[in-house]
Amino acid sequence: MHAITLHPPAAFSSAAIIDYLKRSSNECLFHVEGNTVKRLIPTPEGPQLIWITPERDALRIAFPALHDAPSEELQAAAHRYVWEWFDCGRDLTPFYGLAEQDGLLRDVAKQFYGLRIVGIEDLFEAMSWGIMGQQINLAFAYTLKRRFVERYGSALDWDGRRYYSFPSPETIAELEPADLTALQFTGRKAEYMIGTAAEIAEGRLSKAQLLALNDWTAIEKTLTRIRGIGPWTANYVLMRCLRMPGAFPIEDVGLHNALKHVLKREDKPTIAEIKQLSSGWGDWKAYATFYLWRTLY
Repeated sequence: MHAITLHPPAAFSSAAIIDYLKRSSNECLFHVEGNTVKRLIPTPEGPQLIWITPERDALRIAFPALHDAPSEELQAAAHRYVWEWFDCGRDLTPFYGLAEQDGLLRDVAKQFYGLRIVGIEDLFEAMSWGIMGQQINLAFAYTLKRRFVERYGSALDWDGRRYYSFPSPETIAELEPADLTALQFTGRKAEYMIGTAAEIAEGRLSKAQLLALNDWTAIEKTLTRIRGIGPWTANYVLMRCLRMPGAFPIEDVGLHNALKHVLKREDKPTIAEIKQLSSGWGDWKAYATFYLWRTLY
């Protein structure tokens, strides 16, 4: 089987990342078998199936469905995708230094040392996942995503398993709300999904345009102008897709529950209390949030 090798940076734990990826048995965009992650990724040569397996201090990226050796362009695309998916370009030394001095984060950072924010490379996917997750529990959000992906995404069948790609905004922009309410989306969420798809499909919004703003507050304002995208969804996109470490979904129920758990409290902290607790996190609020989320599952 043709393969390439990726060498992660220091403070990288493939075990912590794979444990995170196993958090839902209803995940439909990748499959974890043993310690190998299998997924379909976008490349200049079209969707390609890759298998990612830890090997000592490296990651082996294999191309099981290819008969011939992958081109240099395909190898580079796969390497780049995995590097960005696992946030390998981030030096976590300052975060761990901060956590060591923070009573709330110290033990959490040690428990999940080497965990990276596992990203969502595609802007439409990140925004869609944020919309799907609004005001419902995580389990049902995964159910909605599976229905949505299996109905409108593209797929590759290989070796007895079907691998999916997330639906394109062009496909979703052509739908009517009734198409999504049939999958148990609320009427408003259906409208938000289709409206967001149209923004991207018609060129009014792109990942490149947002990143060119180079300021997370300006990006947040741009995102929240879109119907259905509030501060929580905008910060989720900033954190998971645009990789802004200062992003902070302060109103997130999961964050509130995690803080309640870590603080061993009977009640959830107020927003004012969370602002105080996070006052020393600086530009590492996204990582602090991600690590706190991880305490819940």
